Amino acid sequence: MWVVALTVIHVLICVFLIIVVLLQSGRGADVAAAFGGMGSQTAFGPRGSATVLTRATTWSAILFMITSITLSIIASRRSTGGSVLGNIKPSQTKSQPAQAPQPEPPPTAPK
Repeated sequence: MWVVALTVIHVLICVFLIIVVLLQSGRGADVAAAFGGMGSQTAFGPRGSATVLTRATTWSAILFMITSITLSIIASRRSTGGSVLGNIKPSQTKSQPAQAPQPEPPPTAPK
């Protein structure tokens, strides 16, 4: 039951993370940056203070990773076969092994 609740929380975190990332504006998002107008800045641009959106992104990414790892651990412990194909039942039809053809006797010489 709690696995279902964890899965629902994981999906909600995924949706929230997508929305928060899409709401953020990229660095150098103006028109001059598209044509190389920001060449005087450093490689990663100036670092300002973290906004609410960046903090929300960080925390939702951390929660996403934690729930992903937790769900993968739960899934690996539930599997008893140790393989994806471990729970598949063998086919019901019984096939017999192919029999080797009988060698023909050598031809006899005419009398």
